[in-house]
Amino acid sequence: METSYDDTEDERQEKQGCFECCIKCLGGVPYASLVATILCFSGVALFCGCSHVALTGTITLLEREFSKIPSDNAMLTDIVQLMQYVIYGIASFFFLYGIILLAEGFYTTSAVKELHSEFKTTICGRCISGMFVFLTYILGITWLGVFGFSAVPVFVFYNMQSICAALSPVANQTSFDSICVDVRQYGIIPWNATPGKACGSTLQNICVSNEFYMSYHLYIVACAGAGATVIALIHYLMILSANWAYLKDASHLHSYQDIRMKEEQELQDIQSRSKECLHSYS
Repeated sequence: METSYDDTEDERQEKQGCFECCIKCLGGVPYASLVATILCFSGVALFCGCSHVALTGTITLLEREFSKIPSDNAMLTDIVQLMQYVIYGIASFFFLYGIILLAEGFYTTSAVKELHSEFKTTICGRCISGMFVFLTYILGITWLGVFGFSAVPVFVFYNMQSICAALSPVANQTSFDSICVDVRQYGIIPWNATPGKACGSTLQNICVSNEFYMSYHLYIVACAGAGATVIALIHYLMILSANWAYLKDASHLHSYQDIRMKEEQELQDIQSRSKECLHSYS
């Protein structure tokens, strides 16, 4: 009976030890950085994936309906291909950058949790944290520009959608063939492109085409993804700034503790020498 009781106590202590270990591990997780990383990955994935497909659909639509001569839109095709390669680079860079910032969040969380232990921050660690703050700020400003730029195709397709709504029998108050969309006025294709515009039944076929419908909604999702990335970078910036301040305070605290320990050690040495002198005189 005593053996079984001892086994039960050992199992209980083992379970309690595992539970405390899990709680300690969960306490060291940088939840703010984790949320920002998930939001950043989601935003970048939406922006890159939807933009890539939407650009392909837009080129197909332009070549089929608005610029049937390949030489008219050769420059536009090259620009779109370059943008697609840039999208690949953005996706790869932010995948690595998000992982690095998450790892930095684990590091700074450990530093804050261990302020009163033997853990000490270094000048290199604080410099790296400051560098991430500056880099994230620059990326945030850049993504604000990307967010504004991604709203341009949404505006163009929204105008086309509004014109398409005018083709319905209820809303149509003018001649059917007089309702046109001229994409040359947006600067997408040159003015000498043929035909350059679509009217009447041709425009109606464009409005109900799969390329137009998919590209329009994918541009909206891409714009939302860029907005989510901006929010994630702002979140990162707040986290990194707070973590850098915590590391700076931790460094000052450890310096104060070192000075205090040295002074206490010197005081103890003086007291011990004084006692030795008194013993020698006695």
